[in-house]
Amino acid sequence: MSTIDKIYKEIEEEIVSKTSKIIESNVGYITELKDEVVFLEGFDNVRYGEIITFENGVNGLVVDLSQTNVGCIIFGDYTTLKEGDMARGSGKIFSIPVGEALLGRVVSGLASPIDNQGPINTDKYYPVERIAPGVVFRQSVSVALQTGIKGIDAVIPIGRGQRELIIGDRGTGKSTIAIDTIINQHDQNVICIYCIIGQKRATTASLIETLRKHKAMDYSIIVAATASDPAAIQFVAPYVATAIGEYFMDKGKDVLVIYDDLTKHAWAYRQVSLILRRPSGREAYPGDIFYLHSRLLERSCRLDDKNGGGSMTALPIVETQEGDVSSYIPTNIISITDGQIFLETDLFNKGIRPAINVGTSVSRVGSSAQTKAMKKVGGKLRFDLAQYRELAAFAQFESELDERTKNFLDRGARMTELLKQKKNHTLDLAHEVVIIWCGVNGYLDNIPINQVVDFENKFIDYLEGNGAKIIKLINQTKEISDEVEKELHTMVKKFITLNYQES
Repeated sequence: MSTIDKIYKEIEEEIVSKTSKIIESNVGYITELKDEVVFLEGFDNVRYGEIITFENGVNGLVVDLSQTNVGCIIFGDYTTLKEGDMARGSGKIFSIPVGEALLGRVVSGLASPIDNQGPINTDKYYPVERIAPGVVFRQSVSVALQTGIKGIDAVIPIGRGQRELIIGDRGTGKSTIAIDTIINQHDQNVICIYCIIGQKRATTASLIETLRKHKAMDYSIIVAATASDPAAIQFVAPYVATAIGEYFMDKGKDVLVIYDDLTKHAWAYRQVSLILRRPSGREAYPGDIFYLHSRLLERSCRLDDKNGGGSMTALPIVETQEGDVSSYIPTNIISITDGQIFLETDLFNKGIRPAINVGTSVSRVGSSAQTKAMKKVGGKLRFDLAQYRELAAFAQFESELDERTKNFLDRGARMTELLKQKKNHTLDLAHEVVIIWCGVNGYLDNIPINQVVDFENKFIDYLEGNGAKIIKLINQTKEISDEVEKELHTMVKKFITLNYQES
């Protein structure tokens, strides 16, 4: 064999021994760059919701697909990017870390820790966008979520797995109701997630401080996309919070998620959509603005026992302008949710706080989510307030009123006063029930209106020493038996005799 043949044979053996590897890489290039949004060309196999990585390490999320290009929002400093930069598809759908390690933590809109307490140690990940559980996986809402606020638990009950909208003008106490609800879950075995969207950093810091003061951070998670964060982060933040909640719900636990607020979420999505050149409709919102919130809120539900029996309750917050609930975003979310708590500026300014308008507020789950004890007193309370609202409108035009009408008006005024509650002062079920029971059974009728709040405070102190047994029994059985009611009559009469003899 000649030298040349030997060389040929060695080359052939070398070629045969080498196995070829085909490396598939999905690559595109930036063709246009605008505020927090880039357009790319060159991708031939990329999915909606996929994470894309740029040359400088910045990540992006695919939110728009067309025949010629891909629209992507940027998670990071978009000013470091320029036209012509290469982007590489990861093949991974946007997912975030979930698990018990998140409890007590403050994370960004991308679930990255921002509380200087180190990394989140978990190996579990959940997709941010997820299809809501189907009808066959759910069961009806029948377990109460106690907010600790008398006016809500008695008249507008919230159940575990419900979506209840909190709506009102700026500065009417919407966030306060949400925070008080979290504080009241300290012994209710409910995990709370507070999603901040577009709020000031000072407001966020104040919220965290309030929860820490009341030891509520032990069972809470804060997802914060503040006003200084890009619109892209504010857009994904509520979906991130929901994915965290879904992990616990799938474990069979009860979860409460608060979105504060979805008005700013809609603004952020509108900003991104307009840059993506999507056709705008009413108030410049894109056509899929309804779907934006429906696919978010429909993920909140109560799973049936076959699927663990967990629940996720949603309390979305929406800000109105001059009390206009008929504008675009409020009407959309009202139609998605299972009721609304409407807070009124006039009531707030009159000192009625929480400033709940009982007439326009409603819970579509109704009394099915109430305990027997609350149902017993809540029904009478609703009746008294309904009579009061109806007669109060006519009473201002009448110079003389009959005795029965005066009694209805007096009872309604006292019940309205009774529903007042201080900020961050929640009550357990038994205290709520007993206080309302006193009102609906006429024990406040001879108490001056300006002393009703004083009556409540004194009676709560009185219960600590003289009614501890009754309070414990109501909290355990969640109902008022005939024996308990008989003891209450005796106790309240004795209390009034001791403190309000002149009245």
